[in-house]
Amino acid sequence: MNTSAEGRPRVIFLMGPTASGKTDLAMEISDRLPVELISVDSALVYRGLDIGSAKPTPEELARYPHRLIDICDPAESYSVGRFRSDALAAMEEISGRGKIPLLVGGTMLYFKALLQGMAEMPEADPEFRAQIEARAEKEGWPALHQELQKIDPELAAELHPNHSVRIERALEVFHLSGKTMTQLRAEQERESPLAHYAVQQLAIVPEDRSILHRRIAERFERMLQNGFIEEVQALRARGDLHKDLPAIRAVGYRQVWEYLDGDTDYEQMVAAGVAATRQLAKRQLTWLRRWPDLIRIGAQEPGGKVRKIEEMLPEALKFLG
Repeated sequence: MNTSAEGRPRVIFLMGPTASGKTDLAMEISDRLPVELISVDSALVYRGLDIGSAKPTPEELARYPHRLIDICDPAESYSVGRFRSDALAAMEEISGRGKIPLLVGGTMLYFKALLQGMAEMPEADPEFRAQIEARAEKEGWPALHQELQKIDPELAAELHPNHSVRIERALEVFHLSGKTMTQLRAEQERESPLAHYAVQQLAIVPEDRSILHRRIAERFERMLQNGFIEEVQALRARGDLHKDLPAIRAVGYRQVWEYLDGDTDYEQMVAAGVAATRQLAKRQLTWLRRWPDLIRIGAQEPGGKVRKIEEMLPEALKFLG
């Protein structure tokens, strides 16, 4: 059925940490249910970020088209607000044709924006931003992250200490409004934009973190073998991109960029890329641990054996009905 018992159109969220196999599971589900896929990934929106973002191959995309992949140039900044608008429009169009939108990815802030809506925030203050960036140049973003931790500990817990854009914005909002982003979101929370959908949420959750870490390291090595460094070289050759752009700050890309700048050697780059990916997975799992109304699909058997996608599929289909 493409609608719930109450007659609401269905929508499926499929979440999970990086390298957990969620994209493969989504493609398997689409072979069996009348779904159309929407990517929920802040790196996959960018054209030219293919190998390092683990973007589905051209052959996979031809067989399993994904909305919101390759929609943005790396010189642009794709925002959570733009994602929300794009995703809602795609969901409405898919549902209007009697299909089920299946949103798959690991950018948890995007999923949250769909479920809870967006709080209205004050406009940017260029002068204050210049002050923050000057401080970051002198003190480093981790020092500003510590400052944010004292002001807004809940938001700071979501952010990597080097997530410059979001740290800067959070400090700016507090400076302009006297309220934290967490406070403003709570005050302005409104009815979910998905209230008229029947939302089914599931996630692949690895019980053994060490197995996920091994998968991350193996995948990063495969990316390098498949031409990741050459991909970043091509981005650098454009001349209009730099490492502080959101696209180039994507996990792995910044580390390879710094290697090409001569700031690190090859072994340091690999170690830093794997560590950054592990940190991303840790943050994603932190989100998932406290995510409400979520069906969790174990990625391992009780004895520790890693489950294949075809072994997870029946469990997912049983929940989805």
